[in-house]
Amino acid sequence: MSPVTIKEVAKRAKVSIATVSRVLNSSDKVTPETREKVLAACKDLGYSPNLQAKRLKLGKTHAIMAVLPFLTLPSIIERLRGVLEAFAASEFDLIPFSVENPQEREIYLASLSNRSRSDGVLIISMPITESQVQRFQDIGMPVVLIDSHHRTLKRIIVDDIAGGKMATNHLLELGHERIAFISDHLDSPLHFSSMADRFKGYRKALEEKQVKFNPQYQKQGMHGREEAKQMALELLNLATPPTAIVAASDTQAIGVLDAARLMNISVPRQLSVIGYDDIRDADYVNLTTIKQPLYESGLEGGKAILQQIENGLLEPLEIQLPVSLIIRGTTAAPNHG
Repeated sequence: MSPVTIKEVAKRAKVSIATVSRVLNSSDKVTPETREKVLAACKDLGYSPNLQAKRLKLGKTHAIMAVLPFLTLPSIIERLRGVLEAFAASEFDLIPFSVENPQEREIYLASLSNRSRSDGVLIISMPITESQVQRFQDIGMPVVLIDSHHRTLKRIIVDDIAGGKMATNHLLELGHERIAFISDHLDSPLHFSSMADRFKGYRKALEEKQVKFNPQYQKQGMHGREEAKQMALELLNLATPPTAIVAASDTQAIGVLDAARLMNISVPRQLSVIGYDDIRDADYVNLTTIKQPLYESGLEGGKAILQQIENGLLEPLEIQLPVSLIIRGTTAAPNHG
């Protein structure tokens, strides 16, 4: 079945094609009665104007692209929920591009340096190079970073060094000294900074309390619950295992809980575990964690890109959102018995 045309709408409403066009473009040169007649004809015939063509004619795509790593990560999904909330009352569509390696990132960012494809770009949890920034600036493309840094771009960030330190200090204050740290690869191909910053915070907390860092207590690997479980098993099978583990994400902390369960190690009586993010599953498994404002960062980033498209780049360039400690049931004083 061929799509309904504007000519057929005009015929059904018994008006000219020009009148239908004026109604669809919200012109005030149409009487309420005529507008109602045209809209009723559109509804009866199932007519939908070609929005993309209309938008391009107005010089806007009404699309905002989001470039992000691994769309299935709970933290990314929660950030996207915030972005979508910011867009809810706007006319903009969000189109996500999931990136898994530096080559994909370069291809996507290069292809998005084109005003005919989008009105703005959100870059979530990924670094951006000087050459990529320059390309966007050359064409005047609005860009906002969420959980990423660049001195000249609007950015919504969290202090992950403070978060890593907060997690470790919680365990130190409980009396733990044998504290391990597990994370993604700190030097990943995509050069994420968040994991490395959380590790810096962990090291800083140990140093300030004069607790010697034990390299055996640091494990890094691919992100995932199963991978974290394997790293935790290695730690818990050491001759002198840790009494507490800082996991750089809640997903990894849940993997640690899996390992403890497999080895019949009681949490928190024999092992304390703290995560990072405060995703929905954290509450479900009663996990002590560092809450970073994932939804809120997406919401602020979504608002910022809409404001930038409308009004240009506004101060302040950097909005830093706070982290907080959420104490649940997986941390306690070490058991010396």
